[in-house]
Amino acid sequence: MAATDNATTYFRKGLGLKAEVQETLAADYSGHLVDLLRANEFTLTAGDVTVRLAREFGFCYGVERAVDYAYQTRRKFPDKRVILVGEIIHNPHVNAKLRDMGVIFLEPGPDGFDFGMVEKDDVIILPAFGVTITDFEVLRERGCVVVDTTCGSVLNVWKRVETYARDSFTALIHGKYYHEETRATASQVRKYPGGRFLIVRDMDEARVVCDYIEGRGDREEFLKKFAHAANAGFDPDADLRRVGVANQTTMLARESLAIAAEVGKSMERAYGADHRAEHFRSFDTICSATQDRQDAVRELLREPLDVMIVIGGYNSSNTMSLAALCSEHVPTYHIADSDRLELETGRVRYLPVGSKVEAEGESWMPATGPVRVGLTAGASTPNNKIGETVARIFRTRGIDPASITG
Repeated sequence: MAATDNATTYFRKGLGLKAEVQETLAADYSGHLVDLLRANEFTLTAGDVTVRLAREFGFCYGVERAVDYAYQTRRKFPDKRVILVGEIIHNPHVNAKLRDMGVIFLEPGPDGFDFGMVEKDDVIILPAFGVTITDFEVLRERGCVVVDTTCGSVLNVWKRVETYARDSFTALIHGKYYHEETRATASQVRKYPGGRFLIVRDMDEARVVCDYIEGRGDREEFLKKFAHAANAGFDPDADLRRVGVANQTTMLARESLAIAAEVGKSMERAYGADHRAEHFRSFDTICSATQDRQDAVRELLREPLDVMIVIGGYNSSNTMSLAALCSEHVPTYHIADSDRLELETGRVRYLPVGSKVEAEGESWMPATGPVRVGLTAGASTPNNKIGETVARIFRTRGIDPASITG
């Protein structure tokens, strides 16, 4: 996407109202207990309960920017219909707030977004995940105002995928084929004739690709398996000869790197080490914020913890990655909100790792004795929701959060 097409109809670098919306943003998303945790080396103790917060957590720069631009948009165009393509980020509270402000959410259907309702006088917000090339083109042709909040880290991946297509490499993307960001990333191959992409969800699917590269795969089975995860007309016999690896920015970083290494080795086995560069490319396109949050969790997990709470939307990929990391070391509960920690029953409602359905568990915290609770939050979780969870953790043991001073 170009930096700007028309200064009055395409906004990518804000709308000049940052100062005007800062007070509202702070009121909506600040968290006193989070500030207290920061001031006390990310540790709060009251009674027998200690809460340890990972040093990198919650809103990243890209999310802050997207939410900021959405607020600016509503302020700049108070009398226009403001339409958001999908969700601004994967957090139900932030999206609910935008709905309360009168923003209309355009929900995707089985075939993507239907822009039939969009009119020239409308203002369209593109989410932090970005949109496909086709969607962008349709909106620009309508002549409406477009506010583009696509994250810079996502744009970096797009540039890499575009380069692969330009040089006749198939973009092998580690991601979820149904995720907004991955769909937008995959669409970048359209910038060059014959551009191709294939999406793999995990190492198991990557190994299926490696088997085919090395001549061990069945064509029909392969095409069936990746029917929803490849460009139309994908030909594994031709399109897996030259591959460049990229990733959805919110995936588990170590897995993205491992997949790239595995595919690189496969190309060496298929074509020889001397010809690796002719057939394989890989560049680190992992989002720094995603990496920082995962690294901070690993650091926290070196400490003795009794339980880990991970806060974030159930459709938030980066939050799911954090929960997966934590669950390898300590009992972990991915909760969407503090109210999932039920005070009256002591039960917890959470999303188990690898599941799409919320589950209910027995008491998540021992009733007596010292307990250390680890805490982190996905990149789309605002500080007030983290603070509410900290308060709920202490209330579970009958401790008034207002009494905690550090």
